[in-house]
Amino acid sequence: ILYSYFRSSCSWRVRIALALKGISYDLVPVNLVKNGGQQFSAEFKALNPMQQVPVLKIDGITLSQSLAIIHYLEETRPNPRLLPQDPKKRAQVRMIADHIVSGIQPLQNLSILKQMGDKKPEWAQNCIATGFQALEQILQHTAGHYCVGDEVSMADLCLVPQVANAERFKVDMGPYPTITRINKALLELEAFKISHPSQQPDTPADLRA
Repeated sequence: ILYSYFRSSCSWRVRIALALKGISYDLVPVNLVKNGGQQFSAEFKALNPMQQVPVLKIDGITLSQSLAIIHYLEETRPNPRLLPQDPKKRAQVRMIADHIVSGIQPLQNLSILKQMGDKKPEWAQNCIATGFQALEQILQHTAGHYCVGDEVSMADLCLVPQVANAERFKVDMGPYPTITRINKALLELEAFKISHPSQQPDTPADLRA
């Protein structure tokens, strides 16, 4: 059972992993905006005290935090692999994933933006642009067809949702040709299409593709 919100980039990472590994699941929508945020309910807090999505119930345990979930899926259902066999490439994948999930995404997350008032768009744009400037340089050294070489990895699962956030906040993607190229290639893959925010059961009608 996956507790998810259609627009949550963290949830999208996990949806991609589940799709790539062919793991079927039931989706329970958690609306982060409606009624002040369903994640703050006592029922959901019992599932995840951090009151965040995603949460995955699997194999008799309840997991939160997207990378922890993806690592568990990788260790228990290793095919297709999301971490390269080569230790150096595996370290690069983790580096890029951490760059996004620690260095960019939390700074423009809903909980932070709520505190920014009228400066929300400007704050989000600045956080993403600063992170993307560094990420573009990193990818120029690691990328093949995707973030690290030519195999889809955990880094790619983090990249695509973050680019979607950048586009939503109208970040100019012109300075980031490598990020743009990789994102375009990944969005052509079926797992990225079916997990897309526009395709979810809880996607509002006006945002459906």
